[in-house]
Amino acid sequence: MGKPVKQQNSFLKKLLTTRSFSILVVLIALLIIFTVFSPGGNFINAENIKVLLAYGSEFSIIALGVGVLMIAGEFDLSIGSILVFCSYLFLIFFKLNLNYFVVLALTILGGIALGYINAIVTTKGHIPSFITTLGTMMLWRGLTLWFSGGLQQACDVSSSSAFLSFLNGTIGGVFPVQALWFIIVGIILGLLLHYTRFGNWIYATGDNADAARAMGIRTHIVKMTAFIIVGILCAFVAGMQIARVSCFTSRTGEGWELKAIAACVVGGTSLRGGIGDMAGIFLGAFAISVIENGLVVLRIPYFWTYTVFGLVIVFSVLSSMYLEKQKWAQK
Repeated sequence: MGKPVKQQNSFLKKLLTTRSFSILVVLIALLIIFTVFSPGGNFINAENIKVLLAYGSEFSIIALGVGVLMIAGEFDLSIGSILVFCSYLFLIFFKLNLNYFVVLALTILGGIALGYINAIVTTKGHIPSFITTLGTMMLWRGLTLWFSGGLQQACDVSSSSAFLSFLNGTIGGVFPVQALWFIIVGIILGLLLHYTRFGNWIYATGDNADAARAMGIRTHIVKMTAFIIVGILCAFVAGMQIARVSCFTSRTGEGWELKAIAACVVGGTSLRGGIGDMAGIFLGAFAISVIENGLVVLRIPYFWTYTVFGLVIVFSVLSSMYLEKQKWAQK
């Protein structure tokens, strides 16, 4: 008998797994439903598609990072607060009349610092990340409100066409560059998770941190890196949002924490860590963006959005538990 061919993980193969393929089917169904029931077919008009791809991609980029962190066995409830704090950092550096790319780089350094703080408190203080980031969620937003006075402030970066094209341009005048960044980040993190030794460490740490340490994996470094990835993406999106709306607002990122967790759970990421893939997270994040946009187009009151997301999370967790039991039953 010949040797069995070793299966290689790939983005395309992950897309065709039961979980990811089912998400894709649901996503297509959502697109059809919102198209049929939207007034005058507004859901598929060019302007709304651009809004969906631009705004939805901003949230989805951060959700990808949250997915990596959840696979490592941790949570981050502070992403909305990191986002708004980094937006304020961008505003401060902007007022110093620095080059806009330098402003973005300094903002990303700020995001790294905030992610590092979450990581240190969690790993060195041995405090559950749920508690750590619940505290920093309140801390960073509270400080932002204090420093800014809760006021909206102009931050017009339109004088730099290169910076605008980098973060808020369009490709061919149609495809928002935010969506391109979403794809790029998804590919990079997908390669990290599925094709590197560090990706294996992430899964091992999330599955059983004690066993991973026994194998020589520095689990605190793995978790720290995952927290920092989230901080980097929050800071990058902060610059992206300011480039799009030309102002700072203290309400930036409100409610994104639970939406990001919902996106990851929808994508098949386990709340217990060690399970998930980038294809599923990618599709889950986009599905959440489609739901939010579709409800707005259908003129459904915004408070119903939280009800829908709650139902989505519960259903996704139950379906994930069922699929896990089925896999164990087949072994």
